[in-house]
Amino acid sequence: MTRAPGGPAVRDDRLPAGPWLWDAPATPPGRPRHAAAGRLPEAVLFDRDGTLVVDVPYNGDPDRVVPMPHARAAVAALRDRGIPVGVVSNQSGVARGLLTRRQVESVRRRVDALFGPFAVWAVCPHGPGHGCACRKPAPGLVLAACERLGASPERTVVVGDIGADVRAADAAGARGVLVPTPVTRPDEIAAAAETASDLRAAVRLILTSGRPARAPGGVR
Repeated sequence: MTRAPGGPAVRDDRLPAGPWLWDAPATPPGRPRHAAAGRLPEAVLFDRDGTLVVDVPYNGDPDRVVPMPHARAAVAALRDRGIPVGVVSNQSGVARGLLTRRQVESVRRRVDALFGPFAVWAVCPHGPGHGCACRKPAPGLVLAACERLGASPERTVVVGDIGADVRAADAAGARGVLVPTPVTRPDEIAAAAETASDLRAAVRLILTSGRPARAPGGVR
């Protein structure tokens, strides 16, 4: 995930109040799509930059999209188990005037071409000063994606590379798994309830363990 530089972004009132949402063409919104049962999650949502693809700050060029190591195999393993996969991504470059919606869509289409279409994309176009409810670590992207998928947040997993990703999961009532990269701060790793060395390890963790129990007061 691209970290925003310091200072608030200029508010752009032309942006929608909520996130941009895209569905896989073959699956209408609002219909439960999960074939998984038992202790498996109903959905797994991935951060985009630094998690699924190499982080190129404010990237609007589909030719610069490169999958992270093991990312395609990890996504395929979840699909093989009937678990819907989606993307939840902050794209403050839109609010900053560095990206257009068309550029965000072109990168989305390239990611879908490399990985296969994701069941849902939820993208926040706002900046840190916008005060929206969707920009991670707020829960809005996770909740919007779950609603589109017909998945319960409590049975959804969010995978990301920085603290904002797992805090968004926590705020939505979902399970968060942190996959650290060189940009992940030590305090974020220490605060995460679950970490994995890479996306293959994250998927093994998701498929072989249930949601960790919360201690009293919500502390894990």
